[in-house]
Amino acid sequence: MAQRPTNCGVGPAFEVIGGKWKAVILWELQEGPKRFGELRRLIEGVSEKMLIQQLRELELDGLVDRHVFHEVPPKVEYSVTALGKTLNKAMGPLADWGEKYQRTQAQRAAAPSKKKA
Repeated sequence: MAQRPTNCGVGPAFEVIGGKWKAVILWELQEGPKRFGELRRLIEGVSEKMLIQQLRELELDGLVDRHVFHEVPPKVEYSVTALGKTLNKAMGPLADWGEKYQRTQAQRAAAPSKKKA
């Protein structure tokens, strides 16, 4: 990943988890190692190609480990690294904020609109 100068740590953090799926993948892996098929079922809407790409990028960034079991049929499990666990911990408050924001938006949408005459 190319290094760009930033004024705070938020920029690099969002570069690592940017996009639609990386944060979701990390969140799903926090409960323990998962096989590719498990992740695909848990993450609704992700394509196989995108999941593969995002897992590879997370692995390159040191956030996810890929463990290959040499057996027949082949088995691969993905798990969160120690670094990935620290990122998951940091994302907890962000997830809480997102849930509160969704509730607020739903309440605003349900409230009668106030039009100025």
